[in-house]
Amino acid sequence: MSGAFSEVADMRVIVTGCAGFIGYHLCEALLARGDQVVGVDSVTDYYDPALKEARLARLDRSKGFEFHRTDLADSGAVKQIFKSASAAHVVHLAAQAGVRYSLKRPEAYISSNIDGFLSVLEACRAHPVKHLVFASTSSVYGATGAMPFEERRGSEHPLTLYAATKKANEMMAHTYAHLFGIPSTGVRFFTVYGPWGRPDMALFIFTKAILEGRPIPLFNGGDLKRDFTYVDDIVDGLLRLLPMAPGMDPAWDPAQPNPATSGVAPYRLLNIGRGKTEPLMRYVEVLERRLGRKADIERLPMQDGDVKETWADTSELKRLTGFDPSTNIDEGVGRFVDWYLDHYGRT
Repeated sequence: MSGAFSEVADMRVIVTGCAGFIGYHLCEALLARGDQVVGVDSVTDYYDPALKEARLARLDRSKGFEFHRTDLADSGAVKQIFKSASAAHVVHLAAQAGVRYSLKRPEAYISSNIDGFLSVLEACRAHPVKHLVFASTSSVYGATGAMPFEERRGSEHPLTLYAATKKANEMMAHTYAHLFGIPSTGVRFFTVYGPWGRPDMALFIFTKAILEGRPIPLFNGGDLKRDFTYVDDIVDGLLRLLPMAPGMDPAWDPAQPNPATSGVAPYRLLNIGRGKTEPLMRYVEVLERRLGRKADIERLPMQDGDVKETWADTSELKRLTGFDPSTNIDEGVGRFVDWYLDHYGRT
């Protein structure tokens, strides 16, 4: 992964959310290939801060890593970081994540995902960068039923506030790309999993419950499908995109505009996923095999805001970058289990 783009190494990259799951893995990959990384994270207590601190401790081993413990809603502080960093590229991954949590703490999503992203856009405006890559989510597809999900189709009906804030981010980025010429790429992640993952995600919850002899919750009775994407494949896609800033799409038709691109701004939206949908029960079966234990299953009704299936069409990302995810769920779940048992022990 890191060797594929050695010709663009030695860049200086700002990564927001560097203590988070994807952010940590991206920082490790950038540092491994010789880039300098300016990490920004507020290290909230949405989930165990000790896990975030452990990720940061590993990043701190590198001389090329500089860390700022800063709330992105503090626009002045963010601008100062961008000014001193003089970075050519920004990857904005910081966000209040989690679909279910948005039902309990909606205000956290506005502060982090809207106010925080506005600070990043304003900092890019004050201190121009070559490329802003920002995280969106497959959740923006919401009520869209056609599979696989394609960027050129609309996503006007999100089903949760989390998804709505990410949809808002996409529109905010387009506006700033148009008004201030900030080249921006929004990436829609699909069910990311792997070592150092978040404790609120299914694989972490299932593993912990099985090892502790507790039932695992399966919503919609387990009748769900997801495009499970291993974190290293996500990082590979981000690395490929970084040096490829968008321009204006010459094929854009004002009579039939493409929601994934723009004829008036250097802007685009791209899916990053495995490109394959898998039943949730297969995910559970792989985990049971890797742990050597059977799961006690608690079958529950469908959750508010949830969808039965996700599936990414990644053909546009492949066309642009050659992206070709290689990690199947047997390998990926196995690597997560190895990490979990090493980090937490068997009980």
